[in-house]
Amino acid sequence: MKAISTYFMASIVGLALLSTSSCKKALEEKPFSFYSPENFYRNESDAKAAINGVYAELWFTDLFYQPFWNITMLDDDHVAGADWFLGTTGAGNPQGYWGIDGPWVGCYTIIARANTVLENVANITDIDPDIKKRILGEAYFLRGWAYFQLVQLYGGVPIKLKSLSANNPETNVPRATVKETYDVVIADFKAAEQNLLPYGNAKAGEPGRVNQGVAKAFLAKTYLTMASGASTGNVTVRGGTDNGYYTYTKDVVKGLEGLDARAYYTLARDKAAEVISSNLYALTANWKDLWSIAGRNSKEHMWQLQSLAGSAFINNLNAYFSARSTFGVGAVWTTNNHYNDYDVQDKRVLDGITHNYQTLQGTYIFYPSWQSAQYKVVGGITYNNSGTTTAERAYTIKFSGVTDPTVVSSDAFYPMLRYAELFLMYAEAENEVNGPTTAAYNALNTVRFRSFPTTGTPAAPVPEAYAPAGMTPEQFRSYVLAERAREFNLEGVRRFDLMRWGVYLQVMNKIGTGQNNISKVRQQKNLLLPIPLNELNSNTAIKGNNFGW
Repeated sequence: MKAISTYFMASIVGLALLSTSSCKKALEEKPFSFYSPENFYRNESDAKAAINGVYAELWFTDLFYQPFWNITMLDDDHVAGADWFLGTTGAGNPQGYWGIDGPWVGCYTIIARANTVLENVANITDIDPDIKKRILGEAYFLRGWAYFQLVQLYGGVPIKLKSLSANNPETNVPRATVKETYDVVIADFKAAEQNLLPYGNAKAGEPGRVNQGVAKAFLAKTYLTMASGASTGNVTVRGGTDNGYYTYTKDVVKGLEGLDARAYYTLARDKAAEVISSNLYALTANWKDLWSIAGRNSKEHMWQLQSLAGSAFINNLNAYFSARSTFGVGAVWTTNNHYNDYDVQDKRVLDGITHNYQTLQGTYIFYPSWQSAQYKVVGGITYNNSGTTTAERAYTIKFSGVTDPTVVSSDAFYPMLRYAELFLMYAEAENEVNGPTTAAYNALNTVRFRSFPTTGTPAAPVPEAYAPAGMTPEQFRSYVLAERAREFNLEGVRRFDLMRWGVYLQVMNKIGTGQNNISKVRQQKNLLLPIPLNELNSNTAIKGNNFGW
């Protein structure tokens, strides 16, 4: 399979160049500057170009060029970094970050473009019926994905399901409730599921496009997010200054009070099971291969944001997260505490963390200092640390596989959804419905086994690979949350997990000042992002900002 579809990326590049002059104010829903419904939407080629324009927003400076991953990846308990980079979002001060309005503007741009596609592609007759359904499904999915991000980041938001027109001229739209916003997410993902083609279908589209399995998975993820947000009980999280285990009474996420958590967990479990039982996807056998150029668009990477070197569709991920960087060394790394939460045999830390590297200035560094016998002398080279605690930097390999690591903006691929998450969603949901059953353990251990060595004949996972037997439902819940942190480290998952489980404030404030003197102190206002001032000024139906902003 090609790593990138030349047609898909070339089409989006063309759309990007044509759309750079179009206005991108929050909630604006003008047709693209280079076409309008009156002179476009005539045939299949037009429909494909239009849906590519919806995808295109994902790459731009509002979203995954930097702002979206900056805001969602730098604000959790397991991330450390340089104070010049983490001093805003990473320290609980997102308004000090230049891209703070990006998620709002970018998501509403996707919504506006998806609305235009849905309203016009449906009327095209000169098009393959299967391709037509697929494009409509993609538009439903991308709109649902945008609202899913918005409701998690901002709470209830204005719902816009039609383009601005003479028949729909109203620009002042009040905020919906959290539940009403989630209802839109669910409806869109269901519509996407019905229209999209399954993975492997000849007409399902190039790598980088969503398919039916992705829609099912995000529907499961939506149910799971709502269920955990509405749940009560305790969660144990490893952390604090001493990396101890602390049990917190979870908060119910505002707007989800009274929701039947068990019913939504049942929906999440069953939808995750549909994806797993389809047998269309598979875990990559060698965890390290996931992050290589050759490992892009594998059956595990269900939806991966593509990039193309030398085009507009690039990002800063490699420069900021990799050990050797255009900055000399990277600006973001995993905390020592989280590194120590992995078993010593776990390949996600053995292979997933860069233990030996040379800085741009030529200095040879090894990590961690307490494993010097293993990493100080490798391949005849002696690696020397500075001897200071600030030199302890656990850099991930996840964004290192790029065409040219010498440039700030490169073609790192971003994991939007991995198949491994389906097993962990199933394990969490099954436990909340029926307790830590054999099925829940099997799903959890499926993810763990891949990251551990085997022993014996026939080969079997080493004992350390198995999740602890005999856990209570509360212990199992906490273990799955920790396993998600180990599996999806620095993939933009952890912050959302702490938020949906209602323990974000407790976990962050238990740390206080984190590694490299980055503040982890958070206030109630940090539970939601501030609505952009431009939006508040232009949409008079929104009566105020989120709490504290």
